[in-house]
Amino acid sequence: MVQLCVNGARGAVDGAVVPLSPEALADSVAAAVAAGATDVHVHPKTPCGQDTLSPRVLAATLEAIRARVPTSVPVGVTTGAWAEPDPAARMARVRSWSVLPDHASVNWHEPGAEQLAAALMERGVGVEAGVWSGTDGADLFLRSPLGPRVLRVLAEVTDTTPASAPDSARTLLTALGTAHGRPVLLHGEDAGTWPVLRLAGRLGLPTRIGLEDTLLLPDDRHATSNAELVDAGIREWTSARRETGRGPVGG
Repeated sequence: MVQLCVNGARGAVDGAVVPLSPEALADSVAAAVAAGATDVHVHPKTPCGQDTLSPRVLAATLEAIRARVPTSVPVGVTTGAWAEPDPAARMARVRSWSVLPDHASVNWHEPGAEQLAAALMERGVGVEAGVWSGTDGADLFLRSPLGPRVLRVLAEVTDTTPASAPDSARTLLTALGTAHGRPVLLHGEDAGTWPVLRLAGRLGLPTRIGLEDTLLLPDDRHATSNAELVDAGIREWTSARRETGRGPVGG
């Protein structure tokens, strides 16, 4: 599985290539799915480009994307604390959603994460457990009774140094252990994106790629679209996988 991370917390300052409006997000997702993305993670935005959990904005974003991609492609959203810092308000936002995503990421080190994950599960929304390196997320997740019920673990390597990011990824994977038996999607960010993606390929793990994680292609050229990143990501993952003497794996 190669998940598309469409835009993240990026905004207009990162350039016109980053999609922000529901229509621009839908166009970008449709092209990336055509390039091979099999799952979508998106940050709905206010008109001024800020991440939001607003039910109105979320509904408009999901409806625009779903109108452009096959129903077989799951579409998920963030619930990051930066979009709504107060845990009670964040919970209220999620409970007010009228149009539901297929899944939502919950960063396990953030206050109120477990309660938020439970509320999402009660509503039938799959939970991606975001476990970041450099936090106590792995320990908290392994002690969570909800662990066996999550859709998958998003193992996010926050080390952005290319030379050390793969080692940080291995440390994070070791900390996660069996991860309650749930699938683990491994990814990096910024300058650590491509080294960690290649490691995911060597390990046969699902990964993600898109303008949320990096604005650059493997050769350091600026990407012109999410579709270009997805195409490069699939090629890099597959090449790394073949270097191990194994073919591609499902996921």
